[in-house]
Amino acid sequence: MTEIVAIDIGGTNARFALADVDGGRVESLAEPCTLKTSEYASLETAWEAFREAAGRPLPCAVAIAIAAPVQGDVIKMTNNSWVIQPDLIRQRLGVDDYQLVNDFGAVAHAVAQLDDEHFTHLCGEKRTLATEDVVTIVGPGTGLGVAQLMRQEGSYRVNETEGGHTDFAPTDEIEDAILVHLRARFRRVSVERVVSGMGLLNIYEALSVIERRPAHIADERTLWASALSREDSLAVAALDRFSLALGAFAGDMALAHGSQAVVIGGGLGLRLRDHLPRSSFHSRFIAKGRFERQMDKVPVKLITHPQAGLYGAAAAFAYREATKKRSNVAEKEQAAQLAK
Repeated sequence: MTEIVAIDIGGTNARFALADVDGGRVESLAEPCTLKTSEYASLETAWEAFREAAGRPLPCAVAIAIAAPVQGDVIKMTNNSWVIQPDLIRQRLGVDDYQLVNDFGAVAHAVAQLDDEHFTHLCGEKRTLATEDVVTIVGPGTGLGVAQLMRQEGSYRVNETEGGHTDFAPTDEIEDAILVHLRARFRRVSVERVVSGMGLLNIYEALSVIERRPAHIADERTLWASALSREDSLAVAALDRFSLALGAFAGDMALAHGSQAVVIGGGLGLRLRDHLPRSSFHSRFIAKGRFERQMDKVPVKLITHPQAGLYGAAAAFAYREATKKRSNVAEKEQAAQLAK
């Protein structure tokens, strides 16, 4: 059994938790400590705050899920101002070992290891995820995450992607008008400009222009509350459009990945747990022309684990360690065969 620190760094919050891993799996995950990234200058200062909150020395191994590509000498966060230099992590945090993974790569590891009880069915055929070879993971939060999970021969592989930064593709006249509005504001309109926390506000402001009515809500948090409680008709219309766009995008990713299942995650996924089954998400998910019948069979589930990113970071670390051990055993067996 190995104790590690799991960290999930998003655009708004950084979550820390102690975890135990063994045999390639997560054995336990403690209650998280959530810190706002805007209140800390760096990962190092946030680490110090967590260490103080923990009230004890921290383990010498850390698994970090980051809402940004994790390649290169310098990692610049997509939706917050932190800058992380992988080569300095050991020195800055005082650890012996670390694992870096994209935030939705982490969620994909969580999908690979969590039991069925941590998922709820949204649409499509009701099948267990464990039987599917290729799974697409899509999740709106501060940004829009995408990853791919591939199972093979009793193991699995995770492909981390930046699919949320592909181009937004309108599918009707209203979305055409939304795109025109957003194109005047942004140099390029990615799907993340529409399907994310800030995306709802972008849609809301575009609809206010289309309807020639004032946009009374200027705050993202207030807008989400008003939309989910159905207090403001324009906010509700924006949420309907958000659900349509999420359904269309999730379907596109499933087709691109050749997936047999789709999982919706992200910070907003849980908030939409009750809304998505009542929305037009499913109709837009399957609206793929000649592939509509095929898409209607694809199970779409929502991951309900409250800390999928943290769990996934720990799962990625556990998976790496188990892979190393299997590789070492295989090398020793091969050496023994050659020595005979």
